[in-house]
Amino acid sequence: QGLKPIVSTESPSLVCGTATKLASDLPATDSFLGKNQVPDLQKLFQKADGLPVHLKRGVPDKLLYRTTMALTIGGTIYCLVALYMASQPRNQ
Repeated sequence: QGLKPIVSTESPSLVCGTATKLASDLPATDSFLGKNQVPDLQKLFQKADGLPVHLKRGVPDKLLYRTTMALTIGGTIYCLVALYMASQPRNQ
């Protein structure tokens, strides 16, 4: 009788009906990854030009920043007006 081995010696059954592809069978990814832009972006963001990081890339960053500020201020005003209206007694 003796002790049984803890690890099964049988190969596990397939969970899915398809076999697994090996990484060597997949197509090369170099063609669609493109150029590494990290060094260029590091130079841009580390330049000492006095601009905050969230505005270093120019017009698109300024547009996003101003849109975010406008939505924040508008949402705050909307919440204050809704709070004021909710605090008023109802007339019957």
